[in-house]
Amino acid sequence: MKFLIRGGKKLLGGVVVPGAKNAATKMMVASLLTAEPVVLKNFPRIGDTEITQELCELLGAKVDFLEKNICQLQTLEIKNHQALTLSRKNRIPILALGPLLSRVGRAEVPALGGDKIGHRPVDLHVRALTLMGAEIEVTENSYRATAPNGLRGANIKLDFPSVGATENIILAAVLAKGTTVISNAAVEPEILDLIKLLQKMGAIIELGADRVITICGVLKLHGATHTILPDRNEVVSFACLAVATDGKIFVRGAKQDDLITFLNALRKVGGDYTVDDDGIWFFRAGELKATEIETDSHPGFMTDWQQPFMVLLTQANGVSFIHETIYEDRLGYTKDLNKMGAEITVFPKCLGELKCRFNGMGFNHSAVITGPTRLKGAELEVRDLRSGMVDIIAALVAPGESVISNIEEIERGYEDIEGKLRGLGAEIVRV
Repeated sequence: MKFLIRGGKKLLGGVVVPGAKNAATKMMVASLLTAEPVVLKNFPRIGDTEITQELCELLGAKVDFLEKNICQLQTLEIKNHQALTLSRKNRIPILALGPLLSRVGRAEVPALGGDKIGHRPVDLHVRALTLMGAEIEVTENSYRATAPNGLRGANIKLDFPSVGATENIILAAVLAKGTTVISNAAVEPEILDLIKLLQKMGAIIELGADRVITICGVLKLHGATHTILPDRNEVVSFACLAVATDGKIFVRGAKQDDLITFLNALRKVGGDYTVDDDGIWFFRAGELKATEIETDSHPGFMTDWQQPFMVLLTQANGVSFIHETIYEDRLGYTKDLNKMGAEITVFPKCLGELKCRFNGMGFNHSAVITGPTRLKGAELEVRDLRSGMVDIIAALVAPGESVISNIEEIERGYEDIEGKLRGLGAEIVRV
C-alpha cells in the first residue's frame, strides 16, 4: 500500500491522541505477570500492539476488546514458554523474559526487530537478568533463558539509561525474591506509567533521586485497570506538522508535563503553543529561525522527536544543527529530505556539547541543515516508523504530489493516520 499526497496547504483543526505505543506494548507484557484480568483504557489500535497481542496470545493470554480502545488481557496460565512463531517482529518479545521466568522458570523469545535505527543494547538486558539469577543463551535467532533457582533481587547499574533494559529489569524484579536496585535507570514518562500500572497490580516500586529505582519483590500480583498516558510522540508529530505547514492544530490529550523540552525547542525555532485544560494548540509565531538540537535521555530532547523537527529546520532561516546521542544510525531519512530539495549534510563528528557514546566511532550521527529550502514532491519509501512520519510531514509541506510506499511501517505507531490528516484538510489517499 502507498499514500498519495498533494501538499502545500495549511492544515487546520483538531486531532485526538490515543495512548502511548511505548507504554501500551509494555503494559500488555506486564499483564503476563498475573492470572487475573488487566484492563487497559485509551488503548492504541496500531501495528505494534497487534504484534504484541500475537505474542501474548501465543504465550497463553486471552485478549478481548471491551470497546474499540479498551483492551482486556488475562493469562490464566502460561501455555507456551516459547514465542518463536510470530508473523511479524518488533523489539517487545525480549521484555517477556522476566514474566515467563517468574511464572514458569524458562523462556525463549525471538531476536529484536522493530525500527532499523541502529544497535539495540541487548547486552544490558542480558547482563541484568544474569545478575538476577537467569541463565541466558543468545542464539542467532533467539534469547533462551532459564532460572534454575528462581529470580532474585540484585544491584544493577546501567552503563546507559536504556529504556528497554530498565523496563526489562522492572518486569523481572516485581516477582523476584528480595530487592532490586537499578542505578542510572531510564525515567521516561512511559516507564513511570508502567510503574503506576504495576503498583495497581500489587508491586512495590520506589523512585529515588539521581535515576535510582528500587523494586521490592512480592509473591503475587493481581489484576488492575489503567488508563494509558497520551502518546507524546504523536503529539510532537502533529505539532511539527502545524508549524511546518503554517497551520493551527489542536491536539486533544497533549500534556505539557511530558513535553517541556520539546515546547522550549519549538518556541526557539519560531513555533508557538497555547495550553488548554484538555490539550494544546500548536501554530507558527512568525518566521522560522535556525536552532540547535541534541537528543538525550528524558527529560532531554527525545530521540523520536528529532525526525519531525528536522522538517521544521529545513524551513528555518539560517544554519541549524542536530546531534543524535541515543542511536548511532538514525539520520538515514535525511536522504529523503534532500531528495525533496532540502540541504542537509550528516557528519560522524559530535556537533554538540553533550557527552556522546559515539564520539570517534565513525557513525553519521550529527546533521547540519541549511534553510529555508523549498521542498518538492517526490516518490519515497518509508525506512522506519518515525522517519515515515517525516516523509508525510515533508510531503504535506511540499507543493505538488508525493507517493509514499511501505506505509505499513507508519501504521506500527499511528492509528488511522490518513483519517486524522484528512480531518485537518490534507489531501491524502491510500492506493
